[in-house]
Amino acid sequence: MKNAEVAKILLEIADLLEVKGVAWKPEAYRRAARTVEGLGEAIEDVYTKGGVKALKGISGVGESIAAKIEEYLKTGRVRELARLEKKAPKGVDELLHVPGVGPKKALVLAKKLNIAGLKGLEAAAKAGKVRLLAGFGKKSEEDILRGLEIVKKGKSRKLLGLALPLAREFAARLERLRSVEKAVPAGSVRRMKETVGDIDVLVLSRDAKKVMDFFTAMPEVQHVLARGGTRSSVVLKDGLQADVRVLEPNSFGAALQYFTGSKEHNVALRRRAIMKGFKLSEYGLFKGKKWVAGRAEEDIYRKLNLSYIPPELRENQGEIEAAVKGKLPKLVERGDIRGDLHMHSVWSDGVASIEEMARAAKQRGYEYIAMTDHSKSERIANGMDEKRLLRYLEEIERVERKVGIRILKGSEVDILPDGSLDYADSVLEKLDIVLAGVHSRFKSAEKEMTTRICAAVENRYVNVLVHPTGRIINQREGYAVDLDAVMAAAGKNKVALEIDAYPSRLDLTGENVRRAIESGCLIAIDTDSHAVEHLRSMELGVGQARRGWAEAKSVINTFPLRKLEKFLRKK
Repeated sequence: MKNAEVAKILLEIADLLEVKGVAWKPEAYRRAARTVEGLGEAIEDVYTKGGVKALKGISGVGESIAAKIEEYLKTGRVRELARLEKKAPKGVDELLHVPGVGPKKALVLAKKLNIAGLKGLEAAAKAGKVRLLAGFGKKSEEDILRGLEIVKKGKSRKLLGLALPLAREFAARLERLRSVEKAVPAGSVRRMKETVGDIDVLVLSRDAKKVMDFFTAMPEVQHVLARGGTRSSVVLKDGLQADVRVLEPNSFGAALQYFTGSKEHNVALRRRAIMKGFKLSEYGLFKGKKWVAGRAEEDIYRKLNLSYIPPELRENQGEIEAAVKGKLPKLVERGDIRGDLHMHSVWSDGVASIEEMARAAKQRGYEYIAMTDHSKSERIANGMDEKRLLRYLEEIERVERKVGIRILKGSEVDILPDGSLDYADSVLEKLDIVLAGVHSRFKSAEKEMTTRICAAVENRYVNVLVHPTGRIINQREGYAVDLDAVMAAAGKNKVALEIDAYPSRLDLTGENVRRAIESGCLIAIDTDSHAVEHLRSMELGVGQARRGWAEAKSVINTFPLRKLEKFLRKK
């Protein structure tokens, strides 16, 4: 899939247009990039089936952007990007990758300090040169150094939302080979970890050579690290490493368990095997030299007197002890989800109409959705003032009647610096659901941020606290906040905490989901969709919930409509 590559190019064009001071176009490119990144199929397949016309059918992709996508798919380059890079100060495009360094700051750094790239920026910041520039200071310099560390981490670990479809695509291609019986992704992808260091695919085949030939020649491969009789490693064009292993039937389950990990879980499992008089490895479970189990994972756990432990729980955080007692949670599943409660449309910063979003949700089998476009303070996101909000609510009612799916009338309302909300209570009471979230002053002190969020949660109309820590993976750290205090306030005021399933957010983390549930909070799993294609991210949110030991009973959008509406009315 070239979705990530195309999205990256569109974002680079957006940044360079902003450096030039071009109006409105940068946001158009960013919207298109978000949509392409979240597509449910490969962008090259979309083009192959329908050409430029099919590309223009993607939400947010107009004629100009479609032409650039076509150019990249045909030639591997985009002339407009090369032209913009040539006109921009040397290295400014690299500086834009650093969290907190926007176009204006990147331009100042490149011109005033003659910085041409990340290494130069790091050297200048460590030497104390950045703080001397007008508009920067010591804190900005420290933020830049932290941002550089995030960039380095992002180069080594990719988002699950990018790695998961790639791993599945590789496995599907391998399974189409006649000699392959099955191919299964393993590793952190299978554990649904939010970032992935590499891709592992395990294969059951009678012709290992054919598998190696096919795998190492895939179009995504940049170069081959190692090639053996039953294992090969490659580096993909996006920098991610991918490994394939061909296994014998008797060891396939044991290998799947071993290469799924985590390392800590495997160590604890091997320790239990020894305690039971066995030896466990990727080749199987043995009693002395006698093979006992290994064809299926379930057999390994059964022989060790354990309930089967789902991959998402394998982090050595009490799952083995729970499995001994038969007290593992019945984890929430994708099929339990009845609706999506965080969706945007063209009324704010989405790229599809309310009707398009509603029809897409209905096709997914949802019983209900909530339309929750931004409130007025989010000017950059085309937030709605009170007059537009009233027209928005009327449009929701019209679409609900036309499409035949229950649409809750909502808004993603800004939590202002003093803890008040962006709309007065007299406006909030007109809504079926109120999402509250922080969208400004992310660098506030912990006490100030905690007080701000708790005050908002205590508002009687607030139903869900969205993206509760504000982090964006590989781009921005979460703000400083006392989550225990927030969870206590949320539980007391019947406010659900959100797992924002958008691939670069996945906020809350699995660990914090578990803390929230143990503290008595309910959870909402939402996609924060800005295009119909983003609705598929629900799977990532469910994976994060499962990593947090969440059961369906703790997730409000598994509730039947009447029960959900009762919760929203705080009854």
